Amino acid sequence: MHMFDGMGGGWWMMILWWVIIIAAIVLLVRYAASTNTNTPQEKSALDILKERYARGEIDKEEFREKKQDLLE
Repeated sequence: MHMFDGMGGGWWMMILWWVIIIAAIVLLVRYAASTNTNTPQEKSALDILKERYARGEIDKEEFREKKQDLLE
């Protein structure tokens, strides 16, 4: 009797089923990860100005002047 005869061949179907399930999960995870990275959020000029002030690149007076220019 061959191993594919009768009930012995059913384990191939179970292995195939789990391969399909695992592949579907991997594809869903990759799709979800790619959709999140394709939409980078751009910073506004005011956000960049705030970051420069926070890092100490510009002083308070320069920050106020540039902020006023941006808001006009």
